[in-house]
Amino acid sequence: MAQPTTIYDITVKDINGKEVSLNTYKGKVLLIVNTATKCGFTPQYEALEKLYKEYQAKGLEILDFPCNQFGEQAPGTMEEIQSFCTSTYSTTFPLFQKIEVNGANEAPLYTYLKGKKGFGGFTGPRAERMDTMMKKADPDYASKPDIKWNFTKFLIDKQGNVVARFEPTADMAEVEKAIKALF
Repeated sequence: MAQPTTIYDITVKDINGKEVSLNTYKGKVLLIVNTATKCGFTPQYEALEKLYKEYQAKGLEILDFPCNQFGEQAPGTMEEIQSFCTSTYSTTFPLFQKIEVNGANEAPLYTYLKGKKGFGGFTGPRAERMDTMMKKADPDYASKPDIKWNFTKFLIDKQGNVVARFEPTADMAEVEKAIKALF
């Protein structure tokens, strides 16, 4: 399959398995997140929903892709994941099929995103802990563009450019500041 030249060339599957072209979101600001329901970062769903409520009318879409690759922290069926997200965090942004973000079976969307924005380092109060954990598994982890953990976020502007990558340790206020700058 040919490599996509823009994010809008990529097709993903919604919660029901229906194919959705990301061209649907052309002209919108996108925040694409790999999520997990049983992770220490799971409470970020609350901040993500707050951002969605605040900026959706201006053109923000948050695209939620559950991923079970990190500590198997996204177990369960899509129905169970959706039920957890809506009942615990009242999420209303679009939920897509569970995917892989690294490795042989990684989703083309993540191949594209990682090709545009590699790993830039952990920030915030949990940065040192994450760095130590990652170095134990792979001393060279920081030189690789792979997704390191759940709740890595990619910010895409209205023209489809990948403008930022936020690691899970990034302060959500920084994420919001970057989103606001695109309106």
